[in-house]
Amino acid sequence: MSDTTTAPAEIKLPKDLAAEKGMVNVQIDGVWHQFPRGTRMIEACRSVQVEVPHYCYHPKLSVPGNCRMCLVQMGMPPRPAPGQEPQRDEKGYENIGWMPRPVIACANTVSENMGIRTKGELVEKCREGVMEFLLINHPLDCPICDQAGECRLQEFSVGFGKGTSRFVDLKVKKPKNVDIGPRIRLDDERCIMCSRCIRFMDEVAGDPVLGFTQRGTHTTLTVHPGRILDSNYSLNTADICPVGALTSNDFRFQMRVWFLKETKSIDVNCGTGTNITIWTRGNQIHRITPRQNDAVNSCWMPDSHRLNFHYIDSEARLTEPLQRDANGQYQPISWAQANQSIAAGLKHFSASQIAIIGSGRMTNEELFLTKQLADQLGDTWLSIVPRTGEADHLLVAADRNPNTTGAQLIWQSADPAGSLNAIRDGIRNGNIKALISLGEDLISDAGFTADDLAKLDFHVHSHILANPTANAAAIVLPGAAFAEKRGSMVNLSGRLQRLNAACIAPGQAHDDWEILRDLLNKVSSDPQQMPNIENVFKKLSESVSEFENLTLSRITDQGVVITETNHVIPLLENERARKAAGVING
Repeated sequence: MSDTTTAPAEIKLPKDLAAEKGMVNVQIDGVWHQFPRGTRMIEACRSVQVEVPHYCYHPKLSVPGNCRMCLVQMGMPPRPAPGQEPQRDEKGYENIGWMPRPVIACANTVSENMGIRTKGELVEKCREGVMEFLLINHPLDCPICDQAGECRLQEFSVGFGKGTSRFVDLKVKKPKNVDIGPRIRLDDERCIMCSRCIRFMDEVAGDPVLGFTQRGTHTTLTVHPGRILDSNYSLNTADICPVGALTSNDFRFQMRVWFLKETKSIDVNCGTGTNITIWTRGNQIHRITPRQNDAVNSCWMPDSHRLNFHYIDSEARLTEPLQRDANGQYQPISWAQANQSIAAGLKHFSASQIAIIGSGRMTNEELFLTKQLADQLGDTWLSIVPRTGEADHLLVAADRNPNTTGAQLIWQSADPAGSLNAIRDGIRNGNIKALISLGEDLISDAGFTADDLAKLDFHVHSHILANPTANAAAIVLPGAAFAEKRGSMVNLSGRLQRLNAACIAPGQAHDDWEILRDLLNKVSSDPQQMPNIENVFKKLSESVSEFENLTLSRITDQGVVITETNHVIPLLENERARKAAGVING
């Protein structure tokens, strides 16, 4: 019987395992890492929390390499003499020979056994020189600049600048306070010619209206002759401007950013569900900006959506429950009195005589309670109001309701607005005598007339603003705006996302889910304990399979897909194509 021995398996070093995964070994500031082939230097550094200052680079835009702020020192193994093996360190990596001049990290990609230095005398001196050139003609107006507090030039001048300037001549004066569009203003003397705005309008918005003119230190940003910057995406250029050259007319000189609180939420102006940040101080919204979510809106949002929040502070806000008296005048009442009057009024009608019109702007929790209320009243008429417009082939969807998908799932209806015409006809012919309208101005947005609503024997209306429908209701309830409530919605792509409260509803206005809960418990013989919105979502998750095993708090900032709808967001498709072609990183 012969002895057999098995040769020990070859032990592979980490550097060798990288190649099997399609990765390359790269040394950054003396530490070895692995990155996918083709990764740009600046992204490799960013992924390991090594900061490389930059201005012109943006992961969602092409790379011009024109600001030169992202200079790093690069090294590669020296080529061995004929017949000699490369020299390696104790870990098996080849020794690196460092180049005597820097390279830009935004336009170069990593390769096997590459070295990158983001620190050291060579790199630091070069960055100081670049910063000195950028500041030669830049005005020293930081105290009055709207970009103060979020200015990259200000930050990098402190972190990577020299601290002094050898320039003693007069600065070149450039155009200031230039009106280049209806929503945006240009202070060209602050421009550092990073070209981000030009590339955004060309590559993302598809409206190449911006460009540079003149040469050298006299180069200025301008709009093409006979044009203005009036794209519905123009304010994204202010978001990505690293200095105070482009600012929003709506936010300009309104508030310092360090006074503002940031709240992550979602947009409710269409079914895309753009991720946003709501900026507030006290109880007032000062601006809304896009929040990055590569599965929804990338880094962008349309101007029409971001500016549609001023109505929240309108003088027409409803702040207390109202009931029409015998003389036709509205009188303030308490919430307890309102709920008692509604419950008493509904008892006079059969289920077939009652209709509930909800809204595609309601949260999932509110839609769930609305369905529970309809079932409790005895299978009444139930519908939302459809809201449509023209899609812009970028982010604005044709469906202007943010939660149509949620209504379809929760109400288990392919067309949750399908009963609206029947309800309107039923009111006109007298078959429907009682109506509960929630969050919708039926006269302005749903084809109803004041004469239609006057035929009702009993009408309860909930909204945030006084409106023609409220003027026709017997009882009016003040609700909460999207920025004043918590909850969830499902966008057209089937992604469940969370709405967060950035401020508090005024006066005695209540969150809509609380209004519905109290009304449901008032008409129910078996009131349910739902002290907070988490309890409502728990009951929703137990009733609708798509929400199973989820809680409101477990919905991440990026949301979670709960159903497949095959809806395509055109801007994301364009971005994926550009990424596949190697034009962008993001």
